[in-house]
Amino acid sequence: MRALGDLEAAVMDVIWRADEPLAVRRVLEQVRRDPPLAYTTIQTVMDNLHKKNVLQRRREGRAFVYWPVKQRADFTADLMNELLTDSGDRSMTLLRFVDKVSRSELRRLKKALTDD
Repeated sequence: MRALGDLEAAVMDVIWRADEPLAVRRVLEQVRRDPPLAYTTIQTVMDNLHKKNVLQRRREGRAFVYWPVKQRADFTADLMNELLTDSGDRSMTLLRFVDKVSRSELRRLKKALTDD
């Protein structure tokens, strides 16, 4: 797993917000870029995300529809775990991260750690 590129992140934002699988055309309609992107650009990005096991797909008629393998929070948590592992000093990196979270996030984290 690795962080998403800019266009991959834009596509995944649309996919994660959807309440149903989406075809390339529907994603293209929601990704706002200037100049507008080509259908084939979004199609290629979504195919690459499928090959990277970030998206699942099935054929509906002549097109594929796509949905996420993992929800956004799970994807992000896995990415954070990988980054911590790759940091060289997992504990120090985690402590630095905790220093940067808000007080309300820190309270939620403490509560999650102490709840049974």
